[in-house]
Amino acid sequence: MRKRIFRNTAVLVIISIVLTFLAMSLVMYNRTYNAMQTAVEDECEYLKASIDESGTEFLTPEIAGFSDSRITLIDTDGTVLFESEEAADQMENHAERKEFQEALDTGEGSDSRSSATFSEQTYYYALRLDNGMVIRVANTADNVWGTVLSGLGIAIALIVILVIASLIYAKAMTNRIMKPINELDLEHPMENGKAYEEISPLLGRINRQKKQIADQMVQLQQNQEEYMAITENMKDGLIVTNRTAVLAINRSAQRLFGVTQEECVNHDIITVNRNEVLKEALEEALSGQESEKILQLGERYYQLLANPVRVSEEISGAVILVLDVTEKQEAEKMRREFSANVSHELKTPLMSISGYAEIIEHGMVRQEDIPNFAGRIHAEASRLTNLVEDIIRLSRLDEAEGTMPREETDLNEICEEVKKHLDMSAKDRGITFSYKGEKCPIDGVRQVLYEMVYNLCDNAIKYNKKNGSVDLRLRKENGAPVLAVADTGIGIEPEETERIFERFYRVDKSHSKETGGTGLGLSIVKHAALLHNAKISVDSTPGAGTRIEIRFPEM
Repeated sequence: MRKRIFRNTAVLVIISIVLTFLAMSLVMYNRTYNAMQTAVEDECEYLKASIDESGTEFLTPEIAGFSDSRITLIDTDGTVLFESEEAADQMENHAERKEFQEALDTGEGSDSRSSATFSEQTYYYALRLDNGMVIRVANTADNVWGTVLSGLGIAIALIVILVIASLIYAKAMTNRIMKPINELDLEHPMENGKAYEEISPLLGRINRQKKQIADQMVQLQQNQEEYMAITENMKDGLIVTNRTAVLAINRSAQRLFGVTQEECVNHDIITVNRNEVLKEALEEALSGQESEKILQLGERYYQLLANPVRVSEEISGAVILVLDVTEKQEAEKMRREFSANVSHELKTPLMSISGYAEIIEHGMVRQEDIPNFAGRIHAEASRLTNLVEDIIRLSRLDEAEGTMPREETDLNEICEEVKKHLDMSAKDRGITFSYKGEKCPIDGVRQVLYEMVYNLCDNAIKYNKKNGSVDLRLRKENGAPVLAVADTGIGIEPEETERIFERFYRVDKSHSKETGGTGLGLSIVKHAALLHNAKISVDSTPGAGTRIEIRFPEM
């Protein structure tokens, strides 16, 4: 306001001084010029009368020296006969001069001519003498611009003085005007008793807006608290950005990317993570497209769901949701591998059966060899049946986990049944199969527990050495049942220990074909253990044997 008052005052002062100066200069010029014209005309009249009475001899240099005017005597043909300031014989003919022609025609003539610099103006007045000659008197005065320029210094000095005075005045006036305004209590707008009456409507509006802003701040605070309560307790990561920087990042996203809020908020998205996938998801969202990508960090997989945020139809930012889909990805991978393995495992016996049957169909087998081929078909069909049954068992364990009926079951009875069932198979292979245990009641699914013990012992027999042994043990440790199966078989390499429970994984592929294994036995054992919250441990030495222990929770 101070600048505006000073500027307006200074402009007003300058304009006033300039206009006044120009007006006064014009008035002064008119008066001076009119006075000069009158003096020239009077002098010319005097000289005419004197010459008409005394003759041209009256004009002498002495007479001309008494006048400030320029006196010229011109003959009827325009020849200069006398000149008070220059030699007459050096001057040009004046026959074309306006004032001379008018004097010859009407008896008197006048003209005004400006100098080449336009700073002076000369007035010429001529009268015709009785002898026909023309007497001319001229005088020079400053023209309008010369008059203005002559007083310009005074005008500039006056402007500077008045502008300084206006600055001092404007400052004092502004201070007086601004003092009540500067002392306003905007926290309590309606309590300013000394304020100008003119700003009362403004104070009333400020008071209403202040109350409205206070209500909005309370609402915003509540919304902020709700937003923080929701986002900070989310399991999934959440990142909110505008077009250039991160606006918010919740705790889950901070833990996931290993950053802090201070490192990311109001900074570029690369401060969260430099992975190109995250950057591409954000760029697609800011371009107006919904984006869905998979981001891999270490051994874990995260799904990025990026959506644009529109305000008034303009894209102002993006929201990125980060979901941990590692288990889903692994399950999908296992499903694909399982499907591929099932196809492969089913294909092998089916092709064998189809091949043998086709040979018999086309009569390419001798009559005495048909029982042999039929036996092979039967063996492959049995293998196919076992494979399908194992797949069904695994599917049931996958789909019915947590819904299968439980009952109190004695593990000792299950171990004894398995021992009786596999005794003959062990003897056929020359394997010594022994069991030692005690009564161990457990709350579980009896059929699943039976399949678990059966598969452990069956594997130990199938993958054993000739004249080897299988030792089944059941005991209690601190009230918890512990089941252990030890054999003297081919053993497992250390790098394969974690993989033996994968579906269709075989340590010795060639031996598995000989024994008819499906590669699903230990997968069933693993699922059965998980169903009963049991922990499996494996201790194996290649070529020396394997010991698998299952430790159930305390009853």
